[in-house]
Amino acid sequence: MFFASIDIVRIVREAGLLIYPLGLCSLVATFIIFERLVALRKSAVIPEDLAEAVIEGRAPTGDKRSALGRILNFASRHTGDTEATKAYARLEVIKMERGVSYLDTIYAAAPLIGLIGTVTGLLGAFSVVDPQTRMPDPVQFTESVGYALSATVLGLCIALPALVGSGLLQRVIEKHAAQLDVLLERVLARQADEVKKSAS
Repeated sequence: MFFASIDIVRIVREAGLLIYPLGLCSLVATFIIFERLVALRKSAVIPEDLAEAVIEGRAPTGDKRSALGRILNFASRHTGDTEATKAYARLEVIKMERGVSYLDTIYAAAPLIGLIGTVTGLLGAFSVVDPQTRMPDPVQFTESVGYALSATVLGLCIALPALVGSGLLQRVIEKHAAQLDVLLERVLARQADEVKKSAS
C-alpha cells in the first residue's frame, strides 16, 4: 500500500541532475560487489587440493591461478627467504582488497550527494509563491517538500547496499587472509626443516 502510493518516476525526475552521479555510484558499487564476490570465491583463492597438500605435508605445486598457488610458487623459488615470502603473501591479500575501499567512499558520498539535491529542492519549494496571497500554496508546497527529499532517499538506497557489501567483502577477505597465514606458516616450517636436514 505504501509503495503503491510512491511515484518512482517522479522521485527520479525530482532528483534533477544529481541522478547522474547517484546512478554512477550505484553502477560502480554493484560492479565492485559482484566482481569481488566472484574473485574471492574459495576455489579462486585457496583451492582445496592445494590446501590439503600443505596440511598433509606434501610438496604442492602452485598453479598461479589462485592466491595460494602464487604464494607457493614464490615460496618454492625463494626457499629460506621467510620475510620475502611473507611480504609476497601480504601483497596477495592487498590484491584481494582491490576496489573495496571505493565502496566505503560510495556509502559516505551518496547520502551527501542526495542531501545537496534535497537542499536545492527545498529552496525551490520555498520560492514558489502564490501571486494573489503572496504565500506558498499549501498543497503544492507540501508536495514539493516531499519530493525534495527524493535525492536523499536515492542516496540512502545506494549507500546501504554499499555498506553491507563492504562489510561482507571485508569479512571474506579477513577469513581468506587468516587461512593463507596458517597455510604459509606450515610451508615455511617445512622449508626450515628441509634446510636443517640438508645442512646436517
